[in-house]
Amino acid sequence: MKNYILSEKQLSKVVEQIETQPQTSGDKEGSYMAKQQLFTIATMAYKMWEMMEDGQQLEDWMESKIAQSESSIIAVVKSFMYDDVKDKMKGMDTLDYDELIIGK
Repeated sequence: MKNYILSEKQLSKVVEQIETQPQTSGDKEGSYMAKQQLFTIATMAYKMWEMMEDGQQLEDWMESKIAQSESSIIAVVKSFMYDDVKDKMKGMDTLDYDELIIGK
């Protein structure tokens, strides 16, 4: 099994492409809300990450919610990235998007 790592520079490029992607009129409100929600998730997660001490223990339910959130956001991002770039990546049919690792 192969793992692919997405660098911060590559992720920034994807985000830039997403931000410049035109929206259809029917998707504006839904996309607007999703973008706000993603901003809130990113901001809150970063603030908590800054506040946590190395090795600090969280309650079990907190760790469970974080793990569920990570799994959910990874699934969404992988699908979004795949849909956004699949037509642009002709000749890269061997790349397995299910094995894409973001971060780490």
